[in-house]
Amino acid sequence: MAGQCAHLEAAKGKAARPRTKGCEECLKTGDSWVHLRLCETCGHVGCCDDSKNKHASAHFRATDHPVIRSFEPGERWQYCYIDDQMCACEP
Repeated sequence: MAGQCAHLEAAKGKAARPRTKGCEECLKTGDSWVHLRLCETCGHVGCCDDSKNKHASAHFRATDHPVIRSFEPGERWQYCYIDDQMCACEP
């Protein structure tokens, strides 16, 4: 169930802009991904945990940036790694 987490509030208003159109690390190595995630803190684009490299969650572990959102067309959701919960997106 989606809710509000304290970490989402910290990421609000920053308007993270994606730094690339695909997973940053996979693009560098010529690898592929399943789905893309955008870090709401800094704009890092990483691949999801269904992808073999799991760069989005690796980015969280390296930086402690807690909230990501889907970077897939038509999807509107956010997730907080620290609270392990989906977060409510604003309309």
